[in-house]
Amino acid sequence: MLDPFPPPPEWLRSFAEPYAIRFNSPTLTDHIHEVIAAFVFYLLIHAVLSPCLSPILFKSYNKLTPRTKLNWDIHVVSFIQSIVINAAALWVMYFDEERSSMTSGERVFAYTGACGLIQALAVGYFVYDLIVSIVHVRMFGIGMLFHAVSALWVFSLGFRPFLNYFAPTFILYELSSPFLNIHWFLDKVNMTGSRAQWYNGMALLFSFFACRLFWGTWQSVVVYGDMWNALQHTWAAAAAPLSEPASVNANVFYPARDGSLCVNEACARANAEMTRFKGYTAGGVPTWLVVTYVGSNLILNFLNFFWFSKMVETVLKRFRTPAESAATGEKKGKNEPISAEKAAQLKEDIVRDVVLEAASKLEQEETAIMQGDLSSLREHVSSSVDSGLGEELRKRRADLVAKVPLPGA
Repeated sequence: MLDPFPPPPEWLRSFAEPYAIRFNSPTLTDHIHEVIAAFVFYLLIHAVLSPCLSPILFKSYNKLTPRTKLNWDIHVVSFIQSIVINAAALWVMYFDEERSSMTSGERVFAYTGACGLIQALAVGYFVYDLIVSIVHVRMFGIGMLFHAVSALWVFSLGFRPFLNYFAPTFILYELSSPFLNIHWFLDKVNMTGSRAQWYNGMALLFSFFACRLFWGTWQSVVVYGDMWNALQHTWAAAAAPLSEPASVNANVFYPARDGSLCVNEACARANAEMTRFKGYTAGGVPTWLVVTYVGSNLILNFLNFFWFSKMVETVLKRFRTPAESAATGEKKGKNEPISAEKAAQLKEDIVRDVVLEAASKLEQEETAIMQGDLSSLREHVSSSVDSGLGEELRKRRADLVAKVPLPGA
């Protein structure tokens, strides 16, 4: 599918093209205006819209410290960006027929303008994120700066083109980000532990598991297989007994990509666009590039499973706590039977607390990793969950258990 937006003006294309070629990112020339527009859009939200509208919509904004206000504005940008880019990615995945018909080799080397748009939107955001991380490095730490550099690097690789197909695929990791940001906002507007935060927490945990663990792991296996096939084509071409390395294109692109099977001009143009940059990928994919990408993907998947394991640990810990409280109650001689209504209320409060604490744990862990606080990788889950929100919920549940009569021995 072609890029739905018009191409950049000729003067901007002429300015960007030498740099795009120099850095081996030829498709950037067609999307430089979208990168700039996305960056300016997010910068305006951060510097103008959020500081102006937040005090009107949320009275508690004015009571925040300068550091928290800055964090608020950054979360507003992250919230809007995640909604915009996820909607765009889902739209491309549903409507881009050329993308859907790609072979294994084409998923590595081919290009569509619609997928290029997703990359441009992501790069525009990460340029904004990089600048914020540099300007406020003393506040957020070197870890957030490294996170911004790494994210910008990985998504910029798509302009080679490289794994252009997977741009919308892995952007769907961000499906859990809106709920993560909402959880943070609810804490700041004094709605910690509310029913709204509980519902949002359930959506956060479900979306995190579905898009990062299930979908992310499945697509990682697919991309590893595609890159392995691309490496084999590259090595075979380099080992060919010719004076110059052979092109991998003959083993990559489907023969009908010349548009001969199309019934209209739009189809022919879209298919021809897939092979438009094949001259830049004729030599195959460098081994270092595959190793870099696989390494980054493995680290990200490890963090996703690590965070999920901490959430599971939190759930198990909180389900054990009521049993301990019940045992304590028995020792105190509370031997009147528990009513069905109070038992249901106790169960509901336990489930609500578990969801809220698991969501809070996820937000704490992800923020700590982004800001370079790797000590969280070594700490037990209770070290952070038992403070703040966890302490408040734990006390509330303990009080409820103490008030509910328990069956005697």
